[in-house]
Amino acid sequence: MDTGTHVVMGIALGGLATLDPIVANDPLLPAAVMTATIIGSQAPDFDTILKLKNNAVYIRNHRGVTHSVPALFTWPLLITGGITLFTGTSNWQTILLWSFIAVFLHVFVDIFNAYGTQALRPFSNKWIALGVINIFDPFIFISHLVALSLWLVGSSPGPVMLILYIIIALYYIWRILSKKAVVQIAKEAHPDATHVFVSPTINWSQWHVVIRTPSVMYVTECRNRQLEYFEQYAFDPIPDTEVLNAARQDANLDAFLSFSPTYRWETFEKDGITEVRFVDLRYRSKGHYPFVAIVQLDEELSVMNSYTGWVFSEEALQKKLNIVLP
Repeated sequence: MDTGTHVVMGIALGGLATLDPIVANDPLLPAAVMTATIIGSQAPDFDTILKLKNNAVYIRNHRGVTHSVPALFTWPLLITGGITLFTGTSNWQTILLWSFIAVFLHVFVDIFNAYGTQALRPFSNKWIALGVINIFDPFIFISHLVALSLWLVGSSPGPVMLILYIIIALYYIWRILSKKAVVQIAKEAHPDATHVFVSPTINWSQWHVVIRTPSVMYVTECRNRQLEYFEQYAFDPIPDTEVLNAARQDANLDAFLSFSPTYRWETFEKDGITEVRFVDLRYRSKGHYPFVAIVQLDEELSVMNSYTGWVFSEEALQKKLNIVLP
């Protein structure tokens, strides 16, 4: 989810914690637990700092180690240790519990969007991306704001937040069933489909869908349970050629391929420069595919320039290629 949603979820968890008798009966604990849930709701995304290095490192590692199984326990221990040290409270077990709930909930909700996480590391590096909830979901965010507003005007926070999370749990079930229906529609239209990649949008009735068959990839949109076709491409696995093998040595393209499950690739040659371009088909927006990886090679197949990340115009991409070094 987006940062704003994680923030309001952390505050709401702090309100929910007031149902815990231990928190309710210790005057020092409510503030300490609120601090723990807010930090815990943000902690797994501290790896965003990797953007300062480069996009390849960020794409390969974001939502990786910091969202892994060990992180579920490491973050709460660090948070609890820091809060206990600075507040002097002796009830560290309760702080540990609620910080764990906050970290777990952060990782759990992240697996429901199309980006996903590597939540099973170190047991598996597979990306778990269920494609059910958009990165920013207005219903989830606004429902939290409503609940927090009720708390602000005097409602008891525990019962309000409990009702909030019951509603959101039902909302998730509805979205899971909605996505399942989209996949079924795609498979009925293409019985030979080997993969159906679904990405939610901010619109409940609109889904980005890529249907892959043994020979063709269809880029479509499902709106109101009807498929609309945009483009189709031949499904060509990456061939074993000198050009593509050289390009795959580049860190930017390697990071892209570690993350993207469905893409198309093409090569261009101009003025002695060979350009290898990969685009992720899941994120089509206004006729454009914004998540890309580009590698430019010289006549000896050495990398000259490369880039991976989000760009929304060809002009912006060329500017990035001019400043990004291999």
